[in-house]
Amino acid sequence: MGGISLATDHRMFHRFFALLLIAWLAAPSAFAHDGHDHGAPPTPVSTTIAPRIDASSDVFELIGVLRKGKLTLFIDRFLTNEPVTEAEMEVETPEGTRKATRNPDGTFTLDAGWARQGTVHDLIVTITAGSDVDVLTGQLKAPAEDVVAPGAQSSLFTVSTVAKGLLERVTAFDPTLPIVALGAFVIGLIVARRRGGVAKAGAVLLAAGLMAALALPAPAHSDSLPAKTVVQSTVDIAQRFPDGSLFVPKVTQRILGLRTILAKSEDHRRAVALPGRVIPDPSASGAVQTAVTGRLSPPPGGFPRLGQRIKAGDVLALVQPAISSADITTQQQQARELEQQITLVQRRLERLRPISKVVARSQIEDAELELRGLQSRKTNLERAQRREPEVLTSPVDGVIASAAATPGQVVEVNTIIFQIVDPERLWVEALTFDALAGVRTGAARLNDGRSLKLDYRGTGLADRNQAIPIHFAFNESTRGLRMGQLLTVLAETEESKSGIAIPRTSVVRSGNGQMIVYEHANAERFVPREVRVEPLDGDRVLVISGLEANKRIVTQSVELLNQIR
Repeated sequence: MGGISLATDHRMFHRFFALLLIAWLAAPSAFAHDGHDHGAPPTPVSTTIAPRIDASSDVFELIGVLRKGKLTLFIDRFLTNEPVTEAEMEVETPEGTRKATRNPDGTFTLDAGWARQGTVHDLIVTITAGSDVDVLTGQLKAPAEDVVAPGAQSSLFTVSTVAKGLLERVTAFDPTLPIVALGAFVIGLIVARRRGGVAKAGAVLLAAGLMAALALPAPAHSDSLPAKTVVQSTVDIAQRFPDGSLFVPKVTQRILGLRTILAKSEDHRRAVALPGRVIPDPSASGAVQTAVTGRLSPPPGGFPRLGQRIKAGDVLALVQPAISSADITTQQQQARELEQQITLVQRRLERLRPISKVVARSQIEDAELELRGLQSRKTNLERAQRREPEVLTSPVDGVIASAAATPGQVVEVNTIIFQIVDPERLWVEALTFDALAGVRTGAARLNDGRSLKLDYRGTGLADRNQAIPIHFAFNESTRGLRMGQLLTVLAETEESKSGIAIPRTSVVRSGNGQMIVYEHANAERFVPREVRVEPLDGDRVLVISGLEANKRIVTQSVELLNQIR
């Protein structure tokens, strides 16, 4: 039984010693003493941005991304950021001149087996795209360490690592170590005398010595663990830096469709924003009114419907005149008088014709003329008595813009029954409270963000509710517009202002409500700039302050760029 107990004690001691040793090496920070600075752990290095080469000229901009022994190259136009997919590329590498392979997605690939860890290479890239030929130079630095995935640090404890860490802790010296070790040794002797047995005493002494060693701080600069954890993604990630600038990989730029322009400071004609509404072109519109009081009736085929296209002369409606009883009595009296006069003239002719050789020929002719006149008057009177309707026809070509026609409806004189408009010939009437001199062109900005060019037609002299009307004609397609639609008119004047003109789409609002634009600082870096702007025309604004000339400004997909966090 004693042998079994002694063997069990040995096994328990070995297990306890191994677990304690592993805990000591794996978690040295857990035993740090208050009041002692053991040194902050190394900051993890984020290498989600793969090693790359960046080069540009006035024509092209080049980005090369090194990953898995391959160099992926992106070529864009420098001024517009437009991808160049049809080009030839040769690269001077340490292994000689190599031709990059063009990929279906518009990128280029080059084998980069020469880019070994920790090496730096100067590359010369020759680009030929159509008639443009350019030579760019850049430097590529390969990473110095292997990529380690997050969480892999715990798997790095090998036998050599443990031995190395143990050696460092043994050789590390602390002034309190002799006191702690002496106390542990005395306690071990007392326990050995009472319990007996050399093995137990040795186990206690070793355990006490190990606890004393654990009380020591870890070496400040130990190489037993990796100095840093390197994390590298397979895809570069767009991100916003603490200073507000953005890193946007070329892959993301092409997905978003980012485009840029070069900002230039120039003199621009001042534009004045005026309220306006759509009106019909006076030469291509018309109103259909009735000239008599009567009752409406539809023509064959019915009344025209709203939006129906018609031509000049088309019959739109019929108006049956309304005659009062007094008028009917007067017409009946006139009819009887005409019949009497016709009868008298006919009898006179009957008497003159047999004696035509005796009487003058002129008497017979006068009687015949008088008879025809009386018969014509009777015919007209009978037509009036039959109440023949007034025919309403279209005065111009166009479409029915408004209609107020119902069968049986009684209308008064000058009532507008139909309005006809040519939708392809519309004007804009803008109102101003100040006399504007030198207005020649303008632009109409709609609520949906569209902007249409306008040609100046004239300015009124008479006030309309203390405002002066200004007429413009659309210089573009007016599809989708309607009469009376409200819009904003930007009328250009002779007054000029100096500044940088950029598209309206370039200006967005930041989180604090400030207007900003994004400067394309380099190939994959975008910097927000706070600006102050004022309207210039329908498509552009004038930057008054906050932006320098000759900077590349993002003009397309700015809202998406502003969402990157």
